[in-house]
Amino acid sequence: MLPIPLKTCLFLLGAVLLVACQAPAPGEDALTVRTEEVEGPAEGGAVSMAPVEVPGEEAEAVTPPVAEPEPGPRELDWTPTVLEEGSASISCELDYSAAGDGEELEVVGREELVEAMAPCAERRVMRLRYEGRLTAEFTGLMERIIAVADELGIDKRVLDIDSAGGQVEDSMEAGDLIAESGWTIWVREGSDCHSSCVFILSAGDTRLIAGRVGIHRIIRMSSTATTRRELNAELRAVHDRVRSYLERNGAAVAIADMMMVVPNRSLRMLTVDELQRYGLDGVNPAQDDLDRLRLMRKCGEDFVRRRDSFVRAFDNRCKASGTDLETLSECGLELRADYGFPDETCPAESPLSEFDLAAAFAMSPRPASAQDDASGSPVSEATSGDASQSMNPPD
Repeated sequence: MLPIPLKTCLFLLGAVLLVACQAPAPGEDALTVRTEEVEGPAEGGAVSMAPVEVPGEEAEAVTPPVAEPEPGPRELDWTPTVLEEGSASISCELDYSAAGDGEELEVVGREELVEAMAPCAERRVMRLRYEGRLTAEFTGLMERIIAVADELGIDKRVLDIDSAGGQVEDSMEAGDLIAESGWTIWVREGSDCHSSCVFILSAGDTRLIAGRVGIHRIIRMSSTATTRRELNAELRAVHDRVRSYLERNGAAVAIADMMMVVPNRSLRMLTVDELQRYGLDGVNPAQDDLDRLRLMRKCGEDFVRRRDSFVRAFDNRCKASGTDLETLSECGLELRADYGFPDETCPAESPLSEFDLAAAFAMSPRPASAQDDASGSPVSEATSGDASQSMNPPD
């Protein structure tokens, strides 16, 4: 088996080091605020359709508590469906420039998903490429893919997304599913993540951005308001739901405030600095807290301290504007040895453990039965419950 291409390794490096490089356009300062005109909400947007309870005039200043969604599995409807709002494909390779995006999912049913995802089980890495609107259809797709990935033991999951947005409530529901199941969200070069897609981005354990991220005002398509006061009351209720969602998923609630002041026929493009400041780039701080506790219990305080030091050193020594990808990867690989990684006790939790996993996979002999199995690769014994999630580490 050939070694994993540099671009693939670099993607893994970026995920492990919690760094996404998004260079400004030529002649554009990193803090430049850009606003672009859009045609309207028909092809995406941030559209709210769910009913809201608006308090009476005497209680207008009171913000009612926002309940978080109830955790726990739901009974899945496995009726085969055809995607109408977007397109999706499954690949076991992260290097899309060399390997493409895999076969498009023409029918989304249990058997079809198992057949498409089974080849990814041996490497435990899967990339879902999705292009299109975010609606209940997308939420159902994510729910089914998560269930099959859990069954096959695929614990390293990448959502490679290109979306102009869609339904606000459906996007947040899909985001909560993503937040509980260990995903890296990738907005690759040439792709967009606009409007309600920002809710998907905020849910990832790690967010890698090389494309464009934009926001604008939420649209109440189901509103019966006849005055600005009535419409603002409805939007305030939706706004409270959005703030609660962002807060529980580790993103700054200031994003919700920014959305309120951008006309829905415009797009406020977020700068590199803003993406980092508002918690939409790199590690998810909410996941960081959970992973830190897990690593402390499993690998010890010294491990966590060395890992923190490694990430700070990488930022200081390796990351610089204009650094090419090969130089960045070589710097990180060389640097990790200075901090005692891979760790003997916790090799799978160490920075860049994907390089070690990839090397072992490439060098290990593969049984003939595995090579000849038309249905794909053997299923890993790992389950999502004990997965190291080294693609989405805490630091």
